[in-house]
Amino acid sequence: MNSQEDFPSGHTPSTGELDLEARQALRRVVGLASTELEDVTDAEYRRLRLERVVLVGVWTEGTIDDAENSLAELAQLAETAGSEVVDGLIQRRSKPDAGTFIGSGKVREVKDTVEALGADTVIADGELSPGQLIALEKAINVKVIDRTALILDIFAQHAKSAEGKAQVELAQLQYLLPRLRGWGDAMSRQGGSNGGVGLRGPGETKLETDRRRIRAKVAKLRRELAKLTVTRETKRDSRTRNRVPGVAIAGYTNAGKSSLLNALTGAGILVQDALFATLDTSTRRSRTAEGREYTVTDTVGFVRHLPHQLVEAFRSTLEEVAEADLIVHVIDGSHPDPLGQAEAVREVLAEVGAEEIPELVVVNKLDLVAPDDVLQLRSDWPDAVFVSAHSGEGIDKLRAAIEQALPQPHTMLTVCIPYVRGDLVSRLRSRGEVLSTEHRGDGSVITARVDDALAGELRAFVLEKD
Repeated sequence: MNSQEDFPSGHTPSTGELDLEARQALRRVVGLASTELEDVTDAEYRRLRLERVVLVGVWTEGTIDDAENSLAELAQLAETAGSEVVDGLIQRRSKPDAGTFIGSGKVREVKDTVEALGADTVIADGELSPGQLIALEKAINVKVIDRTALILDIFAQHAKSAEGKAQVELAQLQYLLPRLRGWGDAMSRQGGSNGGVGLRGPGETKLETDRRRIRAKVAKLRRELAKLTVTRETKRDSRTRNRVPGVAIAGYTNAGKSSLLNALTGAGILVQDALFATLDTSTRRSRTAEGREYTVTDTVGFVRHLPHQLVEAFRSTLEEVAEADLIVHVIDGSHPDPLGQAEAVREVLAEVGAEEIPELVVVNKLDLVAPDDVLQLRSDWPDAVFVSAHSGEGIDKLRAAIEQALPQPHTMLTVCIPYVRGDLVSRLRSRGEVLSTEHRGDGSVITARVDDALAGELRAFVLEKD
């Protein structure tokens, strides 16, 4: 299929449009195999196949609205992974059941629901222990996964770059390792009577072999990511040497970060109304009204209870946020619980050491918010910039707010640069803040604020004060 057939004549599709078309061309095929779990012990070894799912949540704290919002988000995650949500159940408990996450009575109710609706997967709104996973699968006799495995599956589908794929695979293996299950001595490799000293007896079980292979793969992935991290740090050091200010766009997943980057810089990256649509960071250059350069980086989206394996695996990527001069915190104004989303984002920012970086709050999707709700949002965030990346409303105000919040060079000087040194004038305009320019016979007289490194380069052209 020609990837540009569906686009209007004369329209050159952006990278994001092509990525979106390719993603939509892939569909999971329903009904190719029996939905019943034939060998429950094999659950973690097979690729997740989500078709018709039942959601199960445990409400331990907060209001019923909080519990329902959490289950609604789990439904969005499941749909993003390619499944059809057929039902959702919430149980009120002081804490999750140690054996089955939900009580025995609820297990029977879930089993009846699964059989009645023809579901093939149960997704728990929390992280299940290996014991809870085994107990639930034995009781319900369909595949059971938890919120963490679901998010990891979405990341595996959406990762594109070599670094992103390695990060996701590392997180998946770290999650899988303590959940491996074996089949006892029947699967052991016998050393045999001629195996030599130390090799006779039951030998190495398949479970031990799998664990050893996973640990080896984890070590290999860590080495690969370390090399990629060096490349990322080299690029970051180059920007630092050139004193290019950095802006990081952070926020809850599907808050509109990629749309905002496109609106600010014309990046043309993929935009989709789905959770975790983009995982790979994208950095673009922009300029202030005076011509000063700065970078804008779109980061991976956050979510409540973001799996710690992902935070660890994506740490090098998240460090882009920690190294920024300004964080543009994007909030989905149309979401039922924007305050809760903002708090979840700030928890992750604190975990990667970015809590002290200046923050500019941006409330997005203004076109989808009712007027009364806008008043409440303005009360919650009086200093925020309100925008719609879709319609373009407020984008100019956001640009001005970013320029105002960027760190300002502090060295003031007046220089006379010869006309033959246009390279210095160009660097001065891109890295400094030009206050005035006058052209005279021997060159351009410019008064500007610059960083210390550029001030050193311009020292020979500084005009002495009268």
